[in-house]
Amino acid sequence: MGKQIVHVEVIGKDGKKLQGFYSKLFDWAVDTNNPMNYGTFSSDDAGVGGGIASAQPGEPNRVTFYVEVEDLNGYLEKAEGLGGKTIMEPSDVPGGPRLAMFTDPEGNIVGLIQAGDMD
Repeated sequence: MGKQIVHVEVIGKDGKKLQGFYSKLFDWAVDTNNPMNYGTFSSDDAGVGGGIASAQPGEPNRVTFYVEVEDLNGYLEKAEGLGGKTIMEPSDVPGGPRLAMFTDPEGNIVGLIQAGDMD
């Protein structure tokens, strides 16, 4: 069986506006009760959990899917061997999962989450 998508993220200039848009559009319960105002929605609402937030300065608007893997470094190396490029080395999110990011050969951003961190 292949690796599963475990998280989806929508990032844009106005995170609060995006949170309201997706909440109203799909009837998702978006929870921003955290210091970063990162709006999370659960898999009960959307089939797969995710987040909606404002972009950091200089960060592009994007939609990213995250795949759960056992070895972040190993999959970054594999992605690079297939023409991808690491854009975020493995790191710990405060109070959250360990993750990394790469771009595919066309420049699309893909996230990796350390297996077991989303349980």
